[in-house]
Amino acid sequence: MTFRFLLGSFICFATLINVSAQSIYEVSVNDIEGKTTTLSPYRGRVLLFVNVASACGYTAQYEGLQALYAKYQKRGLTVLGFPCNQFGGQESGSNTEIKEFCSTNFHVTFPMFAKIEVNGAQRHPLYKALAGSGAVFPGDISWNFNKFLVGRDGKVIARFDSGAEPESAAFVTIIEAALAAK
Repeated sequence: MTFRFLLGSFICFATLINVSAQSIYEVSVNDIEGKTTTLSPYRGRVLLFVNVASACGYTAQYEGLQALYAKYQKRGLTVLGFPCNQFGGQESGSNTEIKEFCSTNFHVTFPMFAKIEVNGAQRHPLYKALAGSGAVFPGDISWNFNKFLVGRDGKVIARFDSGAEPESAAFVTIIEAALAAK
């Protein structure tokens, strides 16, 4: 498959989602400090949702995620980290410990949220919207550092598995296309 075909496929999927833009922004979440909030402050931005973990083989992706955020934040990208301990117990720390780990080791400045479950009976409503039965890219999250790219209109554009490197040319091209879309 050519890269152009893949890019076109990812962007075309944005029109298929049946979760309203309104609903994703109104999902109740707790920030890393434990304060209940919604995603409404991010309305109109391109959002990259990532289920993260501190003791995973993919943990080094925090560096690439932070670099993306630093580079594209002013153009409208927000990376959102959602710690999850469902995969090999690789995020066993408290929210305070997770925040300290991310800050100390990777200088993370993008928004981090309280630990959630992304699969199973206790799947957080956010991940029901992103990957539930009515989503564009339905199905269980396979491991830590799965990523969902949501356009400025609140619609899911792409889903990436853990191995998708945040700074790879293909990944950056899709982010730039999403940022250019109005």
